[in-house]
Amino acid sequence: MEEKEIEGFINRIADVEKEIEKVIVGQKDIIKQVLIVIFSGGNVLLEGSPGLGKTQLVKTIAKTMDLTFSRIQFTPDLMPADVVGTNIITKNEKGSSAFEFHKGPVFANLVLADEINRATPKTQSAMLEAMQEHTVTVGGSTYKLQEPFMVLATQNPLENEGTYPLPEAQLDRFLFKLMIPYPDLEELREIIDITVNGNSEEVRTVMRSEEILKIRELLKQIPIAKPVEEYALRLVLATHADYAEAPELSKKYVRFGASPRAAQAIISTAKVKAAMEGRYNVAFDDIKYVAVPALRHRFFMNFDAVADGVSSENVIEEILTSQFQYA
Repeated sequence: MEEKEIEGFINRIADVEKEIEKVIVGQKDIIKQVLIVIFSGGNVLLEGSPGLGKTQLVKTIAKTMDLTFSRIQFTPDLMPADVVGTNIITKNEKGSSAFEFHKGPVFANLVLADEINRATPKTQSAMLEAMQEHTVTVGGSTYKLQEPFMVLATQNPLENEGTYPLPEAQLDRFLFKLMIPYPDLEELREIIDITVNGNSEEVRTVMRSEEILKIRELLKQIPIAKPVEEYALRLVLATHADYAEAPELSKKYVRFGASPRAAQAIISTAKVKAAMEGRYNVAFDDIKYVAVPALRHRFFMNFDAVADGVSSENVIEEILTSQFQYA
């Protein structure tokens, strides 16, 4: 990997970040983490109260990076065919009938799955193949999705009535789960200035979709030292209650630990994080930075944790503290 290639990558990402920040106030960490996922080739689950700019963030990213954009509003009556598409009967000039596949909204570079937990499990599962394999199978025929393909799903943590919590298998398909913070006073003032007073700037396209694919391949070459890699693997194992070196919170409160996908997520995103900071190898701090968003949705707490008010973030924090002895 040449130094010029890395420098070019850093400059391109900086341009993208600047454009997004013209419209999205604050949330610099969220913007950075979403870009990390995009260049890692994964999907993001965004959780936050209504009105915090989740939809606007996704739309801005699509425009800035020249990605085709599609929004699916998930509701209890949404059917799988409404997401992936369906075969319909058409007639030709001679009057004979034939089946023709009409693509659903999932056929886009960037798919916003809005309030994904409002759809039934049957419809949620329609996204699984698309998220993991980047293909859609309808009526025995398989269709490839256009690359790059990413799903950015949102869910509202305030309303649980009429929702269907995402199953473990689907949660595991998301590279990161990000919590959208509420803006402070200065950020709120700037939001009003942009949205109400009309002082917004036009967002430009500063990167093409084919560049994303090229950068992804480039970043796979970033090396990671054995001790750093082992540290990432120990973090994942520490979410398992039966792991000998797991901290007390894990042994007491974790019901099911993180899957091997967690290790893949941490290492692949840490490589992107290192490159975004102009470094040619992964550091322990990169692993620590991506650990929380990569792990918080991949292991599950028991009833004692719910009763005692212990969250997955509490467990990750203790794991990071206890496991950093290996750094």
